Amino acid sequence: MYFDTLTAAAMADELNGALAGGRVQEVLLVDALTLGMEVYAQHERRYLVLSAQPAQARVHLSAEKLRRGPETPLPLLLLLRKHLRGGRLERVTQPGFERILRFEFAGLEGPLALYAEIMGRRSNLIAVDAEGMVLEAIKRVTPEQSRRPILPRRPYEPPPPLRKASIASLTPSDLGALLAGGEGALWRRLVDAVAGMSPLLAHEVVYRAASDAEARAASPAELAAAGRALLVELPARHAWTPSVGLEEGRAVAYAPYALTHLPAQRTAESMSAAIAAYLAEQGRAEPYAEAKARVRRSLDAAREREMHRKAAIARGLRSPSEIDRVREMGEWVLAYASQIVPRQTELVVEGVAGEELHIALDPERSAVENAQRYFREYDNAKLAAQGGPERLAEVDRALERLAQLEADLALAENRAEIDEVRAALVQGGYMRARKAPLAARAAGPRRLETDEGLVIWVGRNSRQNALVLERAAPTDLWFHARGVSGGHLILVTGGREVPEALVERVAALAAHYSTARGEARVPVDVTERRYVRPIPGAGPGQVTYRNERTLTVALAHDVMRDA
Repeated sequence: MYFDTLTAAAMADELNGALAGGRVQEVLLVDALTLGMEVYAQHERRYLVLSAQPAQARVHLSAEKLRRGPETPLPLLLLLRKHLRGGRLERVTQPGFERILRFEFAGLEGPLALYAEIMGRRSNLIAVDAEGMVLEAIKRVTPEQSRRPILPRRPYEPPPPLRKASIASLTPSDLGALLAGGEGALWRRLVDAVAGMSPLLAHEVVYRAASDAEARAASPAELAAAGRALLVELPARHAWTPSVGLEEGRAVAYAPYALTHLPAQRTAESMSAAIAAYLAEQGRAEPYAEAKARVRRSLDAAREREMHRKAAIARGLRSPSEIDRVREMGEWVLAYASQIVPRQTELVVEGVAGEELHIALDPERSAVENAQRYFREYDNAKLAAQGGPERLAEVDRALERLAQLEADLALAENRAEIDEVRAALVQGGYMRARKAPLAARAAGPRRLETDEGLVIWVGRNSRQNALVLERAAPTDLWFHARGVSGGHLILVTGGREVPEALVERVAALAAHYSTARGEARVPVDVTERRYVRPIPGAGPGQVTYRNERTLTVALAHDVMRDA
């Protein structure tokens, strides 16, 4: 992912120059995680794109008019249309030199800030009011999902800063000491040690210091100078040079500085133009984009349906103390029935602990009818509590299954694998079957062979994940990206010891076959097959495991050969 802190800084400059003071004419949904805005500024219409798509999170201007995507009435879309249509975009800022852009609007109903957090799979678009309270987000995040929940009516808290050193304050000797304590390639150690240092930027810094982007050592003074030139001096001067990196004539990266470490590059007229050139190449490279988009819309609708079901169940659940309080209120009403006068709206009594209790009454009902109403409410709450947790667990399993299907779709490499996802949605009752499912025509798990002669089985969707688990021996090694959906990998060991370097290579491959493939570093769990168990009643490929260890690896593409 190339939208790093420098790209965000360059984009803030570009958008302020092009859009500041402009009037918002339209807000639309381009896809499930991408918003578009039409802004009239400097006597012309401009088209702003804000995307929280994990693999292509970004903010930029589009040269072409944006097309409407799904008609799903996202809460964030409805809120922004209400607040921003006819309002003005005042300025764009970059809080804390992070991968965040803050859009400040003077809306028709008062000030509103829209935060675009461009952070891989954690990317989000968040609307915040003048008091700093979250109004809505394109991805709601619950306390169960993250220590930083993002929900309406909660204060907006920026992502916690990473504990890394600033290149501006590091002396060459300080930098040398930091890098000496790390492992791996020099660019990787720079990413781990220096704030704001993305993998692409680190490659460029190492190349400028050592004339080899993959060098394992370089002069700390040269590294510090190259790092300060790009991370400190470039944004201070606003001297951006939007560039597109090329390999064999194809756009493979973008940056707001010259990409001298790549085989070739070309400058772009703006940062938005550089991003557009890269996206155009990616769009051509991804096959079956339209087929995937159709299934993705059904996945989005299915997820929304389950979230509504979960919210409805949660609304009906009460704690045991709340349920008992309802029964007690009915008993108090019945006990004081002779003292309740017609059309009384409230009964005030002294509770067991001496506290004053206020019990609401329906003035259209008699005292006995009010008591019966509380007893019925008590019975209903008890029934809901008895089956509620099981139903919530059922919905959570369904949401986990949908998350895995979303990963299956993202990793699908052919039409048959896309149809497998569609068939699973039909089977789950989320789609109508227009024709017989085509899952039987899909390929099996991928078989790779390492340079050491060992076999790796790669599951690229739920069905294949279940298959690789069945084929594995108890002592084979099982790999899966931690905390995200993705493929299961089996390294067939034959009971032999496996070199740690090979384990790390397979872990990097597991990161590639996961929804975290847009991240620079990915935690991957490794354990023996005998410690992995399918979850009873869950979808294929959904498992629990133990005795694992976690490796944090750099993203790797498939560098092993098919066997």
